[in-house]
Amino acid sequence: MNQNLGSGLNSSLFLILGLVSYILLAWPLYVMGTKSNSKNPWFAFVPILNLVLLVEIAGKELWWVLLMFVPCINLFVILYIWMQVAEAMNKPGWVGLLMIVPGVNFLVPFYLAFA
Repeated sequence: MNQNLGSGLNSSLFLILGLVSYILLAWPLYVMGTKSNSKNPWFAFVPILNLVLLVEIAGKELWWVLLMFVPCINLFVILYIWMQVAEAMNKPGWVGLLMIVPGVNFLVPFYLAFA
């Protein structure tokens, strides 16, 4: 019985940590949306719609979102979109390339939103 209690506790902990990390990463996207005068910055907090907001901030057409779901191509598309977002936030485009570096990719959205 104690194993079941521990398993449920671990699941709850992972759920809470997942929600907190999702909100922490959505917050800078929301700020970037407001700074870029997006009409719907609240899209940052909704799955899939946050990709629409990201493409909008980058100044690309909506069909770019579909490319983010194509295997193998999506890595290059997402990096390109982040480079465009960096330039839209008046930062060098190479900052968007840092999204490929594990650990650093959690800091890049905060840098783009608040620096």
